[in-house]
Amino acid sequence: MNTVPELNKAAIIEATGQAKPATAPRLKLSSHGVSIVYPDLELGEALMAETLGVADSDAMYGLLGQLVKASVKGRKPDPANLAFMISMVESIKPRDSIEAMLVAQMVSVHVLAMRCAYRLAGADDVARQDSAVRALGRLARTFPAQIEALTRYRNKGEPAITAQNVSVGDGGKAIVGNVTQHASVIVSDKSGATVSTSNRAARAHDRDHARRRAPA
Repeated sequence: MNTVPELNKAAIIEATGQAKPATAPRLKLSSHGVSIVYPDLELGEALMAETLGVADSDAMYGLLGQLVKASVKGRKPDPANLAFMISMVESIKPRDSIEAMLVAQMVSVHVLAMRCAYRLAGADDVARQDSAVRALGRLARTFPAQIEALTRYRNKGEPAITAQNVSVGDGGKAIVGNVTQHASVIVSDKSGATVSTSNRAARAHDRDHARRRAPA
């Protein structure tokens, strides 16, 4: 395994003489595969590895090769497709190898979905239309599932917490509308459902209510 050098802003500025961090290097496609085009090959590999969110050159070249294959158009790798896919990966900023693989799948699914949309638009018979619709539907459902998987992984597997239409009435009970909470908290999706607060909070509420009603 060939580990790329540790990448940081100071190291890049020192190596390139640039006031800003260097961008990802260009790629060259050939019959032998994909190669990095950069004045300093080692630094270019490090920059591309950081762009893809992987830790070493083996993983970087492996992921690049997979993206090249996913970019194929007319049985040949398409440089414009590949550049787009790498740009999308860079914008999502995968932070480790798990995210790098998932993000690579996400951009590949998007490219395939758009190809299916193009084929559907140009289909001139029912059979081709049906085939394109089915493929596009599967890919369109896969993409948001991948986004959710990435979000859950980044949040360490914990779902987001959202709450709407929550009010507290007399007696220390919360009237809950739509609620999404962690598994350790009672969850309700039914309008008008009630969730009791803790006994301590209820007793404190009752004492405060009694003091307000007591004569001076």
